Amino acid sequence: MPRHTLARRLAGLALPAFALLAMAQPAGAMQREPAYAEARANGTVGERIDGYLGFTGAPPAGLRAVIDDINIRRKASYADRARAAGVTIEEFAFAQGCILIARTSPGEKYQAPGGSWQTRGSGAPQLDPRCPAVG
Repeated sequence: MPRHTLARRLAGLALPAFALLAMAQPAGAMQREPAYAEARANGTVGERIDGYLGFTGAPPAGLRAVIDDINIRRKASYADRARAAGVTIEEFAFAQGCILIARTSPGEKYQAPGGSWQTRGSGAPQLDPRCPAVG
């Protein structure tokens, strides 16, 4: 798919995806699994550009199952929402990745456009140029 076509499709997903993400987060979801919260805070886990969580190094024992479970739930949610939006799971997940990286907090890890892991500073994170405008 030409880059400009993908960008337009993703731009059309940005606001609906953000709205769906906000609505899909029940109050209890804001209270993270303790192992996940600790891994995110210490930089063991970060947001990948493909919309899933990734490990920035070797994960401690037991953490892989927690992160795999979160990623499985994300994929199921993305599949339903991609179908409703008329796009592929990969397109929807990419748009979500852009949103999730934009929403990282200073000190959290995220995947930069070249694939390297970066630590979010006080400024905006580096987003892939294909990312739709996120607010």
